[in-house]
Amino acid sequence: MLQHPEYTRQRISQQADRIKALIYSKRVDVDDLVVAGPVDRIDYAEAQALDGFRPAKRGDQYGPQWSTFWFRGRACVPCEWRGGRVDLLWDSQSEATLWVGGRTVQGLNMTSGDRPDAVMLDACEGGESLEFQIEMACNRKFGAPDETGPFSPFHLRQCEIACFDREAWDLYWDFYVLCRLEETLSRDGGPGELPWAGLLLAELNNVCNAFELDDRSTWPAARQVLAKLYEHRNGGRVFELSAVGHAHIDTAWLWPLAETLRKCERTFSTAVAYMREYPEYRFACSQAFQYDAMRQRNPALYADMKRLVASGQWVPVGATWVEPDCNIPSGEALCRQFLFGQAFFLREFGRRCNEFWNPDVFGYNGQLPQIMRQCGVTRFLTQKLSWNRFNKPLHHTFTWQGIDGSEVMTHFPPTDTYNAMNARGEIESLRDNLRKFKDHDRSHEGMMLFGYGDGGGGPTKDMLEVLRRVHDLQGLPTTEQRSADEFFERLEADIVDRPTMVGELYFEYHRGTYTSQAHVKRNNRLAEIMLHDVEFIAAAAAHAGSAAYPAEEIAAMWRLLLVNQFHDILPGSSITPVYRDAAEQFAELFQAGERLLAERLGSGDVPLNTISCPRSEVVEQGGRLRFVTAPPYGSGKEAGAPDAVSLTETGDGVALENGLLRAVLDRGGRLLSLVDKRSGREALAAAANVLELYEDYPTAFDAWDVDPFHMETGRASAPAETCRAAARGPLRAEAAFEFAIGAASRLTMTVRLDAASPRLEFRCTVDWRESKRFLKVAFPVAARAMNATYEMQFGCVERPTHYNTPYDLARFETPMHRWFDLSEHGFGVAILNDCKYGGSVHGNVMRLSLLRAPKSPDPLCDMGRHAFAYAVMPHGGSWREAGVADEAARMNHPLRFGALRTDGPLFAVDDPNVSIDTVKVSERGDALVLRLVERHGARGVAKLKFGCPVAGARLCNVLEDEGEPVPVADGEMAVPYGPYRIVTLAVRR
Repeated sequence: MLQHPEYTRQRISQQADRIKALIYSKRVDVDDLVVAGPVDRIDYAEAQALDGFRPAKRGDQYGPQWSTFWFRGRACVPCEWRGGRVDLLWDSQSEATLWVGGRTVQGLNMTSGDRPDAVMLDACEGGESLEFQIEMACNRKFGAPDETGPFSPFHLRQCEIACFDREAWDLYWDFYVLCRLEETLSRDGGPGELPWAGLLLAELNNVCNAFELDDRSTWPAARQVLAKLYEHRNGGRVFELSAVGHAHIDTAWLWPLAETLRKCERTFSTAVAYMREYPEYRFACSQAFQYDAMRQRNPALYADMKRLVASGQWVPVGATWVEPDCNIPSGEALCRQFLFGQAFFLREFGRRCNEFWNPDVFGYNGQLPQIMRQCGVTRFLTQKLSWNRFNKPLHHTFTWQGIDGSEVMTHFPPTDTYNAMNARGEIESLRDNLRKFKDHDRSHEGMMLFGYGDGGGGPTKDMLEVLRRVHDLQGLPTTEQRSADEFFERLEADIVDRPTMVGELYFEYHRGTYTSQAHVKRNNRLAEIMLHDVEFIAAAAAHAGSAAYPAEEIAAMWRLLLVNQFHDILPGSSITPVYRDAAEQFAELFQAGERLLAERLGSGDVPLNTISCPRSEVVEQGGRLRFVTAPPYGSGKEAGAPDAVSLTETGDGVALENGLLRAVLDRGGRLLSLVDKRSGREALAAAANVLELYEDYPTAFDAWDVDPFHMETGRASAPAETCRAAARGPLRAEAAFEFAIGAASRLTMTVRLDAASPRLEFRCTVDWRESKRFLKVAFPVAARAMNATYEMQFGCVERPTHYNTPYDLARFETPMHRWFDLSEHGFGVAILNDCKYGGSVHGNVMRLSLLRAPKSPDPLCDMGRHAFAYAVMPHGGSWREAGVADEAARMNHPLRFGALRTDGPLFAVDDPNVSIDTVKVSERGDALVLRLVERHGARGVAKLKFGCPVAGARLCNVLEDEGEPVPVADGEMAVPYGPYRIVTLAVRR
């Protein structure tokens, strides 16, 4: 080797390219190619009825974006190719699907160069006539292309058949893998690896000298040299890598849901096709919804998938209906993700999943380990926290312990991606596992998810060929394709001194997703409430014998909601068409829910309380205000209010007062004073209810991110332009304000205080027309504490009110549900809301995030009209003693009205720590299911009382697998509970 090493590498690389060119050296154009379209996303049967086919040729352009074209092609196989494999070569600079004989054969995609070919004949006779169809989608794997100009980015560049040269293919991959290994080791290998890199360089150069491309008699000798190089193995303790193919398909993101179904067809048919050629190939696929869509849409493809599940090549994972967001859905909604997902996997494949597979979501609440364990899941896989801006995760393998103490084995793939062997190439990705793994002192097992993902696609033949060659090749981890179960079993047997992480896994990124797309978040909250009420009222009606329980209709409503809780829909990070679809689906859900409620409630004015806490409050029905009382899960009645509310106008503003609160506002809408009359305490440290507008220019990921520097740009909005008294009591007092917000927005605020209410409400409608602005409302409160408390799924989480450490600073914007609270000993203030999910407490200033205005990926995000409400609730004692969680439930769950009456509560608990969160009929239809939740972090025994005859009860898990019986006597049962524990009961009449 006389030349400089870099020249040698260039020579070797060029030789590899020359070998690659021989793989399809024999190729011919398709004889006949015609096209019809543009059309919508029609199915195969509809495509067969298309007319107006016209000739298609190279260079033809297609559009508009999101349209579809159907091609029909015919080709004659040259006789001289006899015995060879015949492939189709296709490039339309778009996503496409190959159909042969009415079946999906494979996805085709050249936008990233990963899938340009598909096998047509394994071995030809020569002279065959091949017929095929191509479904071409005018989009790419990541939706809309960036190109602009007079020419369409979707154009036909190639449509040929070719004779596949197996000998050239094998030689190329033998040569290529070692070339890339040498290059990588020479660039960043350690001292012990550089001699091996030097040997590789010299031997690869010798191979170039020893064989001639045009003389195949020289090829066997070259392959023998390469084979000897592959005999170099790792020694001593090695890192064991379990590789599993993956094609993370976002159920919606930069494309609508309808396109996702075609992505599934393209990706899944490709995986099926490759498994025939690569029996070692293991492909892991999550999201029961996508499986179910294939079951209904493409039964032939689904049958292939089921066959491969049975053989072990196809690996169902995940346990959930979709890969959901884990910050915003309620605890019950997350339970249903597992309930529907596990039921599907058990029914279709004969087994449940053992792992929660959610690699791409934007943070994980601390109740997930318990929900997982109660759904038969003991393992968790993700990787998104590797993106953390301030504090990277300390481990790749650890025990995650939830707020109740439940634990799950957790693994973050060391490559810090679920798209390995993609962006950084095959060899670099394999090396990343060695470089990045943080637990070499505890374990030598890691998992690698390889393949094109997000937009689907999955592993390529290139990746599979590399993995065939690197099993124990020196300089790389020992690698084998394995299922998720096989990997976790190895990991559990291998790891020692497993570290533990406790509580929420907060994602230090994408904090804007708590606020973006306010409409879908409001619809989500309303849909969760609707389903809660429908299930309870339908169960009560079925129990009374007045109407059958509509199990299938309720399940359909849940499936609509669960899909829209996908981690790029609900967080607000998708394109405009996704939110059009979501609005239509929510409208469908609400229509179905209102119909079911009307059928079971009947017409009437009897108030019905559908939640676990008693109520005494003002309601409006038919334009008339009434004061009503109602027990938990039971009907109420009109009653006399224990106090009256008044509104007094002054020259400077208005005062609203009842027996519990006195609030003073200036004419600009600022809350100047809020006195808790029970304690005599002033709740405010300064003027509150201050609408603040912030500049919102994140450095990346517009809809996803709010960066910390936005906090330096906040400005109070101008005072209200008008102030008027809207209601003066005695049951309700209201003051209305009109604000101009920002450059072009208007906000109407009605400040409301009801008789006997412990909360002061601010009910807002906004015509939002801002760009790159973030609207918040601030409450400086007269309380000091090192931590504030935020409601989360089935519990709460404390977060710092200071920025002492990088971990504290990272939490400058945090997720929450219906309330958050700042309490010092003896007194505190809670902020409640009816549809918001983001906020913060710094020092003594509590801020609720209201609206954003990002422009990408949806330029229309949040433009238009919004309605929301928030409330402030001062209280003596702690938030637990004050019943903040109950008050937030009352604010969010309005009383229903109808003819249904109960004799007292149907279900009630005597312990304020415990709430009956859910009442439904069991999935089998033979019992009532009650889900109780401890909310305060306490321990004890609650007494559960029944207002209906009960024969017996059993403990069960979230999947409704029944366990030990629970004694019931005189309509009561004792229910032991622990901190934040979920207790589910199957109760029989």
